[in-house]
Amino acid sequence: MLEQLRLSVEAPVVSRSWVKSADLFIGMVLSWAVGSSVHDLWNKVFVFPASSATAVVDLQVSNQQTLKELTVCLRYYTLLSRPYSLFSYATRSSSNDFLIIRFSRTDYSIYVGGEDVSFKVPLKEKPSWDHICVSWDSSSGLVQLWLNGEPLPRLGLQKGYSISPQASIVLGQDQDSFGGGFDFNQSFVGEMSDVHMWARVLTPVAVKLIWNSISPVDPLIYWRSLSYSIKGEVYVEDFLAPQHM
Repeated sequence: MLEQLRLSVEAPVVSRSWVKSADLFIGMVLSWAVGSSVHDLWNKVFVFPASSATAVVDLQVSNQQTLKELTVCLRYYTLLSRPYSLFSYATRSSSNDFLIIRFSRTDYSIYVGGEDVSFKVPLKEKPSWDHICVSWDSSSGLVQLWLNGEPLPRLGLQKGYSISPQASIVLGQDQDSFGGGFDFNQSFVGEMSDVHMWARVLTPVAVKLIWNSISPVDPLIYWRSLSYSIKGEVYVEDFLAPQHM
């Protein structure tokens, strides 16, 4: 049934109103299939109001698998200047099997299998919402970072590596051990939205779509049908900047 709803992300013209309706229907079908713990978070955000070693959002993925390529996208707003973790994918093999962490206002670090590369970005004049997509392909080892719809030069990391299945996936904390080991000084403070993950490298066309809040098909993690649990002080609130849609 879901196969019939697939949208071609390579199509030259996409009707956003039609896609939003299809997204909503897909979310309803997935919610029915997985259970009541699945939530449609359209126009919602996770609010992390303060530094904490306990505040975290755990994400559940029903079809976890060995990954040889992936893409993670999310939108966030923070006033922090210290390091903070956005997305942590820990396995029994490595607590940093895949990690997106920002060490400074001009540096994103991406970890795969415990190794990392750093992307330098310009210093912003004032804080605002940022949208990032990070992809990794084992066959080439190439890591791609897209910031607000624009690609940075690709870097190489862990060619031939495989990310293990059975992961602990969290937002807002860096896992120094499987499902734990959180550090107060690396916790995220701010708002986060539109979190998605795919078991493939998205095309540039697909990245542009997700930047405009139109999700390509077959996500492992889907904001419109998200299975999650909250620990500590994290809140689900309305998005206060609708111009992003």
